[in-house]
Amino acid sequence: MLGRQSIEHVYRAHGHSVLRRAARLLGNEADAREALQEVFASLLERPEQFQGTSSLTTWLYSATTNLCLNKLRDGKTRSRILNERVAPAGAEAVPPSAEASALVRDLLAKLPEDLATAAVYYYLDDMTHEEIASVMGCSRRHVGHLLDRLKTWAASHEEGEACDLS
Repeated sequence: MLGRQSIEHVYRAHGHSVLRRAARLLGNEADAREALQEVFASLLERPEQFQGTSSLTTWLYSATTNLCLNKLRDGKTRSRILNERVAPAGAEAVPPSAEASALVRDLLAKLPEDLATAAVYYYLDDMTHEEIASVMGCSRRHVGHLLDRLKTWAASHEEGEACDLS
């Protein structure tokens, strides 16, 4: 189990990686800093959540990704991000990449958790099926099924059809 001093060492060694991960997913430095604090506060409160079944780096990566996806699912956070990134387009041109990033965040917020996680790892992080399986704690075959469901979801939303992903 991690002690307080160990967690402080982990923060100094890996805090920058957690912050960079959160900033990439949330697209906002303030939200990323908040996520960094939440990840490490959670680890201080419940150090047993890191069970040692994976490396600490892998656990931090996964915990940060899940926290950020949950923040994106939160309606207040999603509305604020969209207002900051997309709404200013009328007053000042927003680069397409910022608008695209906001739309991706909005789509991720609408996906079931397992699909959103697999999508982030595969499309944003360029991870292999094997790497995703290792981080998610499942088989490569399951990762393939998740990505197939994601493609089905995307195709159905392009055509405007409803699609059950469960």
